[in-house]
Amino acid sequence: MIIYSKSSQPIGSAVGRLETPIKMIIEHESNLLSKAPSICNTLFNVEKSNRFGETIITGTDFDIFTATGEGEGSYPDIVTDGKKKFIEHIQFMKEFIITAEMMEDAQNGIAVEAKRRAEAFTRAYYKTINKLCTAALANAHKHYFTFSKAHIDLLGADGVCPFHSTHRWGDDHKCGNQSNNYYGDIFSSGATGARKPSTEVFEEALTELSFKLRNMKDERGEPLGYTADTIILPGNRPVAELVVKKTCGTYGALGSANNDININYGNWNIVVLPTWESDVDQMIIMSSEANKNLSGNMFFNRIPLTVSNWVDHHTGNYIWNGRCRFGIGFGTYKHMLRAVDSVDAVTNSTKL
Repeated sequence: MIIYSKSSQPIGSAVGRLETPIKMIIEHESNLLSKAPSICNTLFNVEKSNRFGETIITGTDFDIFTATGEGEGSYPDIVTDGKKKFIEHIQFMKEFIITAEMMEDAQNGIAVEAKRRAEAFTRAYYKTINKLCTAALANAHKHYFTFSKAHIDLLGADGVCPFHSTHRWGDDHKCGNQSNNYYGDIFSSGATGARKPSTEVFEEALTELSFKLRNMKDERGEPLGYTADTIILPGNRPVAELVVKKTCGTYGALGSANNDININYGNWNIVVLPTWESDVDQMIIMSSEANKNLSGNMFFNRIPLTVSNWVDHHTGNYIWNGRCRFGIGFGTYKHMLRAVDSVDAVTNSTKL
């Protein structure tokens, strides 16, 4: 959805010839992009917001139902509120200019350059959202990161970054630590400087990591039982990407002459993030069901793209301005794991 705020000042005939076509181009480009699969819609829970920010509260889930006798009432179950995470909305803006000369020369229809700028303007809005979501995941082992001059807070409700080795679950009566940040033989094995990629190594690591995600504890200390189904990869690690796609995209078991089945075939959605550039081979695995049920990766749309336009009286140029507000953050850590291919310890991580 795009909101238009029309200027109250009078406009000239040259501006009038361009105003409606540009609006149509922006709306058309927005419709195409909003319907296409995107990084944000695939990996994040997208919610509307009408407040300054949104607070996500973690807590215990309902326990199992209790059997009762004939005529007896039900036993109450108390869901206690736990830790809180506040996600503040941030304003982003952009504008483009169509010169007076361009308006004057667009006698029939719309100038080619004006059309190109209008299309690029809308694409830049969706590009901003997807790059922000990518950067949030790529930097989720940190407390914060800077994006287009904005300070993005990544701390989770438990006070540490989303990927960490000492996440706390439970309360004062029953609690413990658990990790969702690992290092070890993920894509390859061998000594430092002589590591060789291997689908067998990756298959074994993927199985173990999936097991760890499935057994992630809830606030009562019980396994959540979610199945990992998404692998997220940097866009600049082709060897790691090849290993993942071979392992998960081959019907039979790789390297087997006995027609063994490949237990990973058809079970994974592989997402490569083009703007995530990593110095090491690494990946994120996630349960899309847990992401939704536990409010994992959250994107709040406070103000959608709002477009206004006016004429600069000093230059005669036609100015289009776009403004939006949204917030991003993580409501929990229990829906995903990070794994770095390394023989050396990684900050705040656990050896696989």
